[in-house]
Amino acid sequence: MLPVLFSIGSVDIQSYGVSKALAALVAAYLLGRAFRARGLEPDDAYAMVMWATIWGFVGGKIYFLLEHADQLSWHHLGGAGFTWYGGLVGGVATFTIMIRRRHLPATVVIDAAAIPLALGYGIGRLGCWLSGDGTYGKPTDLPWGETYPQGMVPTEVPVHPTPLYEALAAVVIVAILWTVKRLPLRPFQLFGAYLVLSGIARFLVEFLRINDPALLGLTQPQLWSLASVIAGAALITYARWRADAREESAPVTERAAA
Repeated sequence: MLPVLFSIGSVDIQSYGVSKALAALVAAYLLGRAFRARGLEPDDAYAMVMWATIWGFVGGKIYFLLEHADQLSWHHLGGAGFTWYGGLVGGVATFTIMIRRRHLPATVVIDAAAIPLALGYGIGRLGCWLSGDGTYGKPTDLPWGETYPQGMVPTEVPVHPTPLYEALAAVVIVAILWTVKRLPLRPFQLFGAYLVLSGIARFLVEFLRINDPALLGLTQPQLWSLASVIAGAALITYARWRADAREESAPVTERAAA
């Protein structure tokens, strides 16, 4: 655990904030490369990641405040306390607006964002792990159980380091997507695969976390995870159906030439 990386005078440089900044920089670099490979301007990628990060934090904070509306205090308005799915909504909304305003090809941009988003999430979770921000799991007697006596949300009982689990899962997801993207995919299918894989990973990790059940014995993040899996599967299926429909409607001469 390393909540403070170093200090400059009286200013503490926290691992939580550094991890989020690093996540954004890595995501911007990867998306810029993907844009360049597809004949798009890398500057558009950098701008999209920057604004998606800003509005993602706004969305994450708003969602967090709504979750804790019955127990709000000045502490909740500080730098800690963000919800990932609120951030995802804010980031996706920003991407959608910028795609329209800059007249970018939506299918190309959205699929290109899958791997940067997955890796950025993993890097961000490392910051949660280092800072002990309270997103850890239930008590455990496993050898790798960790205590966070000086964390942002302290505990001296060994618990599951679930942010580390999610970071490792993100690496696996990136490896899978990197392999899958070499296949002859339809538009939106790569991003659909990301939604399915990330949803499954979060759903499973959530069994080890300490969030309260919200519906049918499932926690709120698990409900969002199911929505992610369903949306991803729908995207993959729709992309396949749309491609098949286009092939069937193509003139006979075009299909013969193909």
